[in-house]
Amino acid sequence: MRPLFMLLCLIAGLMTGSAMAQESSLPTGADPESESEPELITSWGPRVEGETFEYSTGGQTYQGYLARNVNDNRPRPAVLVVHEWWGLDSYARARADQLAALGFVALAVDMYGDGQVATHPDQAGEFSSRVMQDWPAARARFEAAMSQLRQHPAVADTGMAALGYCFGGSVVMNMALSGMPLEAVISFHGAPIQAASARGGFNGAVQIHNGGADALVERGDLSAMAHALEAQGADVEVITYPQALHGFTNPGADALAEEFDLPLGYNAAADASSWQAALLLLDRTLNQ
Repeated sequence: MRPLFMLLCLIAGLMTGSAMAQESSLPTGADPESESEPELITSWGPRVEGETFEYSTGGQTYQGYLARNVNDNRPRPAVLVVHEWWGLDSYARARADQLAALGFVALAVDMYGDGQVATHPDQAGEFSSRVMQDWPAARARFEAAMSQLRQHPAVADTGMAALGYCFGGSVVMNMALSGMPLEAVISFHGAPIQAASARGGFNGAVQIHNGGADALVERGDLSAMAHALEAQGADVEVITYPQALHGFTNPGADALAEEFDLPLGYNAAADASSWQAALLLLDRTLNQ
């Protein structure tokens, strides 16, 4: 039975936060007067485990986060997750956990090197700009992550997909522009900056989720990105959420907006809708 049914059943419980499955602590008919410990029933659901996943290119080491369901012994399709401009933080790892619980092997990549995470917007801007201004190096580190991920025994010998948030959305859209061998690319509130220095054919699907009230994304740039991707051969879908601000998928966006006076905001409805659309695309492109 295709995993689509599992996806739809688990979506509601996995919208936000970690998808780590827990063991049940229900007793199995033990004598209530007995002083012995109750017997535990082990959950038959997914048990997600995450680990550091290192890869190297250009003399630098990158520390990604690999999440998978260790209760599943069959090789599964892989999805790469590219973090926001803050770096590979708990939010990106939580999204990887969600994907792992839904039947994928998920790698949250490290685009900055050595697992660096920014603590201030100025630092985040510096990190992200450095990556986008040297696209050949950015592509090389993404390719290194893909290459090593393909060798993992839990990964099926099928196509891969990539999704990204904010800065990560920009990265994955440019990966499609440059012809990266991916079945699907999904951007959530990604900046439509065309950084790819060399273009290549791309016959996969591209799904772009954008907030209609996003003050950080120019509508003209978004349209230009969609047309450029179509010119490369991509099947492009742009989905706009009218009231959503930049960062609408991240439950921590409101706190960041207040702390740093940024035009960010979480939108639960847009988060849920975009996540469901993304899962359906992943199912269609990776589970055929």
